[in-house]
Amino acid sequence: NPHIASYNRERIYSLRIFNEVRLKPYFSDGKNILKIEIEESWYIYPIPFITLRDRDWEKVSYGILVSLLNFRGRNETLSGSAAFGYDPSFSFRYFNPNISYNQNLNLQINLGYSTSTNKSSEADDLYGSSFEQEIFTSRLQLGKRFGNYHWTYLKTGFDYIETPFYIPGINASDGNIDRTLVVGASYVFDTRDLTLYAAEGIYAFLNFEFKGLGIDGINYQVADLEFREYRKIIERFTAKWRISVRHTAGETVPYYDYSYLGYSERIRGYFNNGESEGNDRFIGSVEINYPIIEETRINLYWIPLLPNSLLSYRVAVIAGLFGDTGTTRNNGDPLAIKNFNTGYGTGISFLLLPYFICRLEFAINDNAQTEWIFDLGASF
Repeated sequence: NPHIASYNRERIYSLRIFNEVRLKPYFSDGKNILKIEIEESWYIYPIPFITLRDRDWEKVSYGILVSLLNFRGRNETLSGSAAFGYDPSFSFRYFNPNISYNQNLNLQINLGYSTSTNKSSEADDLYGSSFEQEIFTSRLQLGKRFGNYHWTYLKTGFDYIETPFYIPGINASDGNIDRTLVVGASYVFDTRDLTLYAAEGIYAFLNFEFKGLGIDGINYQVADLEFREYRKIIERFTAKWRISVRHTAGETVPYYDYSYLGYSERIRGYFNNGESEGNDRFIGSVEINYPIIEETRINLYWIPLLPNSLLSYRVAVIAGLFGDTGTTRNNGDPLAIKNFNTGYGTGISFLLLPYFICRLEFAINDNAQTEWIFDLGASF
């Protein structure tokens, strides 16, 4: 079945440890044989980088990322980064997708330290100016896979957040240092063909965390829900849609854990001036895409010194139409359609897989204001 074969090829490519995956069917001794040929990508990356905090070109961060992929040949990932510029940070991550083959268990450890600029305009107003917080985070997560498409996770962790002053609401505790114990659980359902830029499948994510558990007066909860569907419609046209909800509740939800729009989550049409905050965030998006240039293999093996596994790319150019809408609100406020910011537009995505995606888009919002957007990564 060519469709199933193509789908499974994309699932293999989504492991992100191969530059190329080729499926070659042939007939031998009365049997249909499917031969899978792979080209392993470069597995250790000491790479200098430049990135954008909150998808903002005025918040440039730069540094070095060291990643060891397919560690021990088991698709384990070991990585660390040091970032400078806007909001300096240091991080470490270890992921083992299968610590127990019989039980399908996986393990992830994350450690991070950052100096983070406050996002909340309400907190800035309380203090009288902008300010920074020192943040240390740690997470230990144990997961289990059920079949090919279902994952469940249990997590625990500790957050240390230091503010240079004490104001209730900016701090969750009764002092300028919040020491927060975190426990939570999450569920993932994922049938996407290519996770880097899907054309078919469903992705669902549900997460719930308890923070503080009453220790030092900190006691609140955070819930996240995300659902996406990708499907092929007519000929080479594909469509995708998304809903995303974030909810916070509890005795005192600190401003640093509020739900935001206009930062890592943005509404196109209000991309550059759509900041808002509240306990809850609601987002909806829909897109129709068409490949101008379908998957094309580019090999730059003539470049000296670099290994071939760093010089082979899967390239595509995708045109699309989109619509976004979203809002934030505080607990107890009505959820009204008039409070949603909505934008529409068109754009082109440039794919250089497995390393890079960028988008150039033109959007118009419900107030007839227009804007150009240059963004990194897939929209969703």
